[in-house]
Amino acid sequence: MSTETLTVETTKPKHATREKTDDERKRQPPYHVVLLNDDDHTYDYVIEMLQKLFGHPPWKGFELAKEVDTSGRVIVDTTSKERAELKRDQIHAYGTDQRLPRCKGSMSAEIEPAE
Repeated sequence: MSTETLTVETTKPKHATREKTDDERKRQPPYHVVLLNDDDHTYDYVIEMLQKLFGHPPWKGFELAKEVDTSGRVIVDTTSKERAELKRDQIHAYGTDQRLPRCKGSMSAEIEPAE
């Protein structure tokens, strides 16, 4: 083993980027995933979709289906913006309701800031 001393000179780059801390990541504002009503999907479709995409049990899916039917919209999840965008896109890609012949596509959803 050598006993020589190595001196390393370090300089900070002019445009250094820093990693976000855990606290900064946690402070990202939450977003709602909002399911929008239409007349081309059955309650069974909504319940099944919410169960598969969000893990909601059937009773919760029924409550959310009833609310979207009566009020025109319902918040189905509150999460990070990135996950909210993913879930909205999954709703849009879920497909037609095979129980209803007039159904032409998936339900609609949007995201909005939760604050």
